[in-house]
Amino acid sequence: MLEYIPGKYAHRPVDVDGYMFIHCIFVGFRNEFKGKGYASSLIDTCIADAKLAHMHGVAVVTRKGPFMANKEIFVKKGFVVTDKAAPDFELLALKFDRDAPDPKFKPSLAKNGEKYADGLTVLRSAQCPYSEKNVAAILETAKKKFGLNARLVDLEGAADVQESPCAFGTFCIVYNGEVISHHPISNTRFENIMKKMKK
Repeated sequence: MLEYIPGKYAHRPVDVDGYMFIHCIFVGFRNEFKGKGYASSLIDTCIADAKLAHMHGVAVVTRKGPFMANKEIFVKKGFVVTDKAAPDFELLALKFDRDAPDPKFKPSLAKNGEKYADGLTVLRSAQCPYSEKNVAAILETAKKKFGLNARLVDLEGAADVQESPCAFGTFCIVYNGEVISHHPISNTRFENIMKKMKK
């Protein structure tokens, strides 16, 4: 599957208005689905839709590791990096119009963590179904094991997500203003992070 949407409504903290924006791409866990060209075909369909809609191009956020596509498949299609965000996120674009502005991460991204300077905050958006998993356990562990009354922030729509302190957008955990998880994590992973933070 491939999920994409006009950039104005992107659930990432990006300025990509006028572009088609890819949220996620997934072709299955099994090796039998790999190397068949499915992902490439899906991206081609998105590119064709963006051209039909007379958009500037197609944009996507990539990252090595879980929950996000690696950039290589997009680079093969002619996408280029137009911006970067901590710790290792990259914003790529395939531009149809050379004069169109390059997609960028929101300039406020680095400072958005300041809104959550005190204590533990979990931010999530229903855009990504994985953002729901493990949140209740994390909140309970925060209270019982670390004495923290964590705040849960449900990001209601694109405008809220675009003000996230993390380039992933739809999920992050912030502790005293610092992003400590840039994507959905298990309760065990949360515990391990907090034990290191408390040392």
